[in-house]
Amino acid sequence: MKIAFIGIGIMGEAMCENILKKHDDTVYVYDVVREKALPFAQRGAAVCAGAAKAAQSADVIFSMVPKSEHSRQVYTGLLSAGALGPGKICVDMSTIDPAVSRELAALVKQTGAQFLDAPVVKSRPAAEAGKLGIYVGGDEAAFQAVLPLLRYMGENILYMGENGKGLVMKICHNMLVAQIQNGVNETLTLAQAGGVEIGAFAQAISYGGGQNFYLDSKKEPLVREDYTTAFSVENMAKDLGICMALAGECGVSMPGGANARRVYDAALSAGLGKEDFCATIKVVRGDV
Repeated sequence: MKIAFIGIGIMGEAMCENILKKHDDTVYVYDVVREKALPFAQRGAAVCAGAAKAAQSADVIFSMVPKSEHSRQVYTGLLSAGALGPGKICVDMSTIDPAVSRELAALVKQTGAQFLDAPVVKSRPAAEAGKLGIYVGGDEAAFQAVLPLLRYMGENILYMGENGKGLVMKICHNMLVAQIQNGVNETLTLAQAGGVEIGAFAQAISYGGGQNFYLDSKKEPLVREDYTTAFSVENMAKDLGICMALAGECGVSMPGGANARRVYDAALSAGLGKEDFCATIKVVRGDV
């Protein structure tokens, strides 16, 4: 089974690396910034000059791009080039608007190909370790066909139902993460103002019901004020925007979500977009 991988970003690079290490057939690689894809040639991949060339050569096409407009560009480009057809399975692992994903799924299926949305959770270290969580929406038989390939990249893989449902779950997940991190930032700032240091705060929280992954994993970066990106402020802000739009469509009130979005909008305005999302503590502290 030949694979195409389109999109070599922070996450895509690590995900594609795992595919190359574990797959025993050709892997075709493409990124709009050719320099990002070129190193994969030394690792055995076939680096392609265009997305259509990669897709034409492959049985399964993975894509991992930043935004809805980028997924639309990829798949409308593949469609216009005649690169899709019966027997092919497209797996878009990007975090995009569920409505856009369903629109693309309908277009792809007209060619006889299948389309799955399969967004991932966790960040770069998990991608490197092949331990991502993956939520999948689309045809169940197509899901079962690509499940062994998804296991190259993730260890907790859930089939959520029809097209778009993987993305609905991912968007809800990231909104919850943003609100948890916001709570960590606020309570940690208050604890420090009251004379409690970060290490003592994290230890004390771990003894009660407030223990959470985002405090446990971010306490050391917060001590060092190291905001090296595992998952960026701008990507989280994008996901919160999708979530609030989805909430509006569904008639669901999310006051906590609206507050989280306000914090991320302030972080973007302060120029923190490329930093790790825990850098939003600077907004809570009033440092920016």
